[in-house]
Amino acid sequence: MEDRRIFARISIKIPLKFLDPRCGKKGEAVAVDISANGVGFITKERLAPKTALEMWLDVADQQGPVHTQGEVVWCKCLADGKQQRVGVRLENGKLIELARVLWVKNKG
Repeated sequence: MEDRRIFARISIKIPLKFLDPRCGKKGEAVAVDISANGVGFITKERLAPKTALEMWLDVADQQGPVHTQGEVVWCKCLADGKQQRVGVRLENGKLIELARVLWVKNKG
């Protein structure tokens, strides 16, 4: 499969909470990569493509979590059968918020 990303993807490991505002389903995950227009995470919750999500990345910078919104583009069950890898396209890439994530990553 051809990688059609415009923005570079950066590996991270940050706790993430999410909410499906349509049905009220909440979940927790670990963000494993991020770019200006997307985030990838691993969760035990089952999500489907086209699911709208609100997400909060727990950035350790004393300013509170980074809030963003997006839509699930793809999901893949992991080999353990208990977790799912999820790719989300962000609605509006918040570059200032992304800068906070990168600053904390580079600091650590």
